Amino acid sequence: MTLGKLYGIGVGPGDPDLVTVKGASLLARCRQVFVPKGRAASQSLALNIARRHVSASAQVHELLFPMTTDAAELAGRWAESADRIAEVLQSGEDACFLTLGDPFLYSTYIYLVRAVRERLPGLEIVTVPGITSFSAAAALTEFPVGEGKQPVVIVPTAEDLTEVKRALQGPGTVILMKIGKRLGDILDALEEAGLLDQAVFVAHAGAAEQRIETDLRRLRDAGPEAGYLSIILVRCLRTPPRRKS
Repeated sequence: MTLGKLYGIGVGPGDPDLVTVKGASLLARCRQVFVPKGRAASQSLALNIARRHVSASAQVHELLFPMTTDAAELAGRWAESADRIAEVLQSGEDACFLTLGDPFLYSTYIYLVRAVRERLPGLEIVTVPGITSFSAAAALTEFPVGEGKQPVVIVPTAEDLTEVKRALQGPGTVILMKIGKRLGDILDALEEAGLLDQAVFVAHAGAAEQRIETDLRRLRDAGPEAGYLSIILVRCLRTPPRRKS
């Protein structure tokens, strides 16, 4: 039996023009495209970004990955999705799986690959990197993510902000991801650390609803939905750098 290849394609943060040339080329010829979405009634964000690059003759398969922390439910969804993809690959056809940002940075693709590998150990998988949301946010705000030999720390926020507060002790840059409904608490943590003026906020980077704030105080009256698909970049310097005279 000849297996098809699985292509994992990072479609970037939201702007269709930021899909890589390699990713667009593969989508233009791939006949089986799998896309994740968070709710049965919703549209796939990854598909919306990449739609112009997908072949008109492609068959698009939606895979449901609900926004839950229930490990058993998630494992069941990964297994179900892996079975559907494996069925296509076993027919000899190639398949593409789309994912926001980069496939190996806090992506469902990570777990999906493991589940598919369990079913098809000899499968050839090709992963196409994507532009990360923090790279897009940095470009939009002229924020230097890494400078000199300063470290860069990526922190996915959680209900317990202990790790966030620890990272904000610095030095270097802190990238806060997966903010969601915790935006207000994160603003409090930044203010407590004296870093509110050294942070930038970007939501829906590259999309029509894009929002950029360089004064995070303007977010104080924002609803919980403001933190969805958002990122905060923080420069952890207690005193601003001196300018050369």
